[in-house]
Amino acid sequence: MSVDKSPVYNVKAIPVEKIQANDYNPNVVAPPEMKLLELSIWEDGFTMPCVCYYDQEKDNYILVDGYHRYQVLKTSKRIYQRENGLLPVVVIDKELSNRMASTIRHNRARGAHNIELMCNIVAELDRAGMSDQWIMKNIGMDRDELLRLKQISGLADLFANKDFSIPDNKPEYMP
Repeated sequence: MSVDKSPVYNVKAIPVEKIQANDYNPNVVAPPEMKLLELSIWEDGFTMPCVCYYDQEKDNYILVDGYHRYQVLKTSKRIYQRENGLLPVVVIDKELSNRMASTIRHNRARGAHNIELMCNIVAELDRAGMSDQWIMKNIGMDRDELLRLKQISGLADLFANKDFSIPDNKPEYMP
């Protein structure tokens, strides 16, 4: 389902204390790039808002995209002071599975993903009843990539909490 109007036309300045990171973002940025991001935000300001979901029950914002910009605001004293502790945010209103897909779409072209976290996301979407076709379409994966991630996460689940022994140099599974 596409949107009627792009969220970018409604940027809000949100106190960073009302924002929390999601627990599924697989995007990884190395320390040198984080320093460059801090410099970029210092020199150019925030040129792109973060994307959040607003949780009415908790009255806070959950990041969908922009975790590293959020981290810079929280950890750079000079930027925090200049911005008065406010982060530019646009809000999307989507269920968790669709927010996870949005996070991946936002990240895939510009970052490296942690394979374990990607496996967790695929497993979570699978448990939520999302079809392989939905997952491939919504997070931009081909069938082979999805199969590899499902195999990796499936192997981990298959062998969780099991004991193994290797008698006579032959692997033996012992439930």
